[in-house]
Order: sequence, then C-alpha cells, then structure tokens
Amino acid sequence: MSPALTLKNVSKSFGRIHALKNVSFEVPPGRVCAVLGANGAGKSTMIRILLGLERPDAGETQVLGMNSRTHGLEIRRRVGYMPEKPTLYEWMSVAEIGWFTAGFYPSGFQAAFEQYVRHFQLDPTQKIKNLSKGTRAKVALALSLAHKPDLLILDEPTSGLDPLVRREFLESMVDVAAEGRTVLLSSHQVSEVERVADMVVIMLGGELICVESLEDLKRTTREIVATLPDATTAPPAVPGQVLAHAQFGHEHVWMVRNLDEALLRERWAMLADGAPFQLHTPSLEEILLALLREYRRSPAPRPTSSSEPVQIA
Repeated sequence: MSPALTLKNVSKSFGRIHALKNVSFEVPPGRVCAVLGANGAGKSTMIRILLGLERPDAGETQVLGMNSRTHGLEIRRRVGYMPEKPTLYEWMSVAEIGWFTAGFYPSGFQAAFEQYVRHFQLDPTQKIKNLSKGTRAKVALALSLAHKPDLLILDEPTSGLDPLVRREFLESMVDVAAEGRTVLLSSHQVSEVERVADMVVIMLGGELICVESLEDLKRTTREIVATLPDATTAPPAVPGQVLAHAQFGHEHVWMVRNLDEALLRERWAMLADGAPFQLHTPSLEEILLALLREYRRSPAPRPTSSSEPVQIA
C-alpha cells in the first residue's frame, strides 16, 4: 500500500535560516503521526511544502500519490488541513461558512459540518468575528473534518481549546485512523498526543532525528539518574546510545537507547563507594525535553536510531 505522504531529501531555507535540512521520511496510511519539536524546528514549513503552499529548495514531496509541486490545489482539496492560525471570513456566521465551504466539496459536506457544529456545541447563528479563539478553532476543525479526507494535516489544532474538548478531539483521531485514514499532527501538547499517536517524528533545528513507532521508542529508551560521591568523580561509560546527558553537581542524568543494563550494573559496581543509580522508562515528553536540552547545549542533533532515522513500514 502506498504511503499517505512522502518526503525525499527536502531542504528549505529563508535567507540564512535553514528551516529544513535534507529531511526524508514517509507515513503509511492509517497512522496517527505526531510531529514534535520546539518552535523553529521546521514543522510548519514542512506542512506547507507538503500542501504545495511552499516550494522546497531541494527534494520532493508526495501526498496521496500526488506531487506537491504540481498538484498542490488537488492535494488541498483532498486533504483536511487546519493551520495554527486558521483564516476564516469574519463577516460570515458559523452556518454561512459551512454552506460556503460546501460548494467546494462533494455532497454530504454540509450535513457532516452541521453534525460537527452540534458536537462542538457551536451556535450556528454567531458571526465568526465575535467568536473566541477556542470557538474559532472548533469551527476550523469542523471545516477540516467535514469532507472525511483520507489525510488530516493538523498544525497545532487544539490551541485555544479547553482541556476536555482538546482531549476528546485528540482521542477522536484514533477513530479516524481506525477507518484507514491518516493523521499528521503537529502539537505542543506532548503528554496528550502520547495518548493517541502510534508514530512519532522528532525534529530539531530543521533536522530529522527520529521517525519511529512510539511503542518502540519508549520500549528501547531508558533514563538513568545517578548520584556520585562528588562533582569531580567521573562516571563510568554508559553502555548504549546516549541521546542526552546532563550534570547537576554530583548528580548525572542520561537518556539512553538500547541500554545494556547488566553491563551498566557491572561497571557501576566497580565504583569505590558503590554510587546509587535509578532506571525508569521515560514518557515521550521526557524524551523530547532531554533532546531539546541537549540540542540547546550543543546544537548538533543526534539521531535516536543507530544510523539513519527509522522508516516505519
């Protein structure tokens, strides 16, 4: 089965700012893929290139089997897209913008839109200009979902929503994926995204450092917290792929992939004072924060796999 979207060696710069640096990955159909990273990581630029709203300096992208350079309009018709700051006609009411948008889609759009209006408890008579930020986001979500697209691309879609509606929306993405449709979700709500995503893409400084199933990423990652006798005592080498390391006085914290726990305990036992250490399986948010701290300390992103970022089959 063909991937829902593909990026091949995509790069994009704005003057001296390198927004994307040779990014390559693909997302199979039926996945909820979370795209994570700090502001400026290149997430929104990547989405705009996929939709044909920006042209890359190098590389190519495909969405639903169509080239983004040559079929941008058709891609935008077939994809449900919600940008971080959706543009809506201020003078229209909620009902009017649904009726207007229905003219661009096959029959059934307006009935589905009205169903989402009821689901989000929107007043169809209210003017867009009078809506709060959260309510405007609900209208934009209804418009992006009403034509039941094969691919949803959502750039911070829950910004401004109250916690309950945000959680209900994110959990509804699992139902979308269960129908064989694909969701590409860029969000800062890492802890809530972790509840629904089955695939994660992590970007730092325009570079791709992880494309992997969330289950595998968490299963193979450990956090080590160790307390040494003093700040000058050198810790033993950690047997695994160290993603991040931070020292706070005589305490050290590592984030490690594929840790050899038996060898770690053997090396640690050789310390004169038998310094204690603790292991635990980190959350997705803890992994991301550790990578961000490491990047800010030394801005050279390291892949979280042993070689190239993993392609999900």
